[in-house]
Amino acid sequence: MTKRLFTSESVTEGHPDKVCDKISDSILDALLEQDPDSRSACETCTSTGFVLVMGEITSKAKVDYEAIVRKAVKEIGYDSEEKGLDCDKCEVIVRLDQQSADIAMGVDSSLENKTNGKDKYDLIGAGDQGMMFGYACNETPSLMPMPIYLAHKLTSRLTEVRKNNILSYLRPDGKAQVSIEYVDDKVKRAEAIVLSTQHNPDVDMDTLRKDIRKYVIDEVIPKELIDENTKIYINPTGRFVIGGPHGDSGLTGRKIIVDTYGGYCPHGGGAFSGKDATKVDRSACYMARYVCKNIVASGIADRCQLDVAYAIGVAKPVSINVNTFGTSKYTNEQIASIIDKVFDMRPLAIIEQLNLKSPQFANTSNYGHFGREDKGFKWEMCDKAEQIAELAKSL
Repeated sequence: MTKRLFTSESVTEGHPDKVCDKISDSILDALLEQDPDSRSACETCTSTGFVLVMGEITSKAKVDYEAIVRKAVKEIGYDSEEKGLDCDKCEVIVRLDQQSADIAMGVDSSLENKTNGKDKYDLIGAGDQGMMFGYACNETPSLMPMPIYLAHKLTSRLTEVRKNNILSYLRPDGKAQVSIEYVDDKVKRAEAIVLSTQHNPDVDMDTLRKDIRKYVIDEVIPKELIDENTKIYINPTGRFVIGGPHGDSGLTGRKIIVDTYGGYCPHGGGAFSGKDATKVDRSACYMARYVCKNIVASGIADRCQLDVAYAIGVAKPVSINVNTFGTSKYTNEQIASIIDKVFDMRPLAIIEQLNLKSPQFANTSNYGHFGREDKGFKWEMCDKAEQIAELAKSL
């Protein structure tokens, strides 16, 4: 019998970095709504009293960037300086340029398109080089690892009780962390639960800790995972009044592990928010998740990790590697052959199959890009599982 611990964290939409992610993705959605072919590499940063939007955008859309920023900040709940940012009074700075012509040249026409031009999916090339990872496992209903699955549920619930006035003294900033004990690679129990939330200055810590345990932790964490040895820390430093961009600066793309699998698998380094789907940093990671989820949903493996790499301006990946960590009766090479038959990993094929020209990305910016089955994201569908299971029978 082998034991191990694994820990993942999540943050609320009021965390300064997540404020920036939501703004960047709200701008992307506004662009796509008018011009589905918009190119966007939009980043946001924020600190006390201001929001800066920067990056490169090429689009026919005409949008009011300042209005989008203020609306996103208000939706999060920052409507006064004492909370950390005032949606109406904060300074909004916009510094945007067009996409580099050198980059656009490789995206607009791939190397394959220039040399043969026979396949429509060879039309566009990858927007950058890099490696992207996807993952799925059968630990949870959404086929996500248990630590990040529960951490996201805690932060999502924290926002829910705030916005529904169940705990009206809460403010937008907060974070959670869950440590799970595994025995022989199976989820056994929760070793530790950490939750910190911003709050009004007039609430006492005993009341806050009692309420958070009752209305958040006990509502989210399955009772069978908590025992007498589970450590539960609620606002362990005590007072957390100053938060949001006033308490710490924020930047788009600084929570990439929160956005993916909580550290359970490698990460190529590229952030998602604010980027259109020609950027394989985003689209290929979504596709890799889609592939892995369908592999696990098919029943041919309990765990699946896919890593795929691209060269800028080239449509086909330069490498694809699959790993099922010994949880399948099929070899990794056999599963790779199935993936090759079922999925097309070229950027234009990914964009079409996963509907990535549609405005939907503001909903990805918080509580994880993966495992969000309630949002209708196509990369969370298991519609290829039956086909995969049938192909596996012939191996």
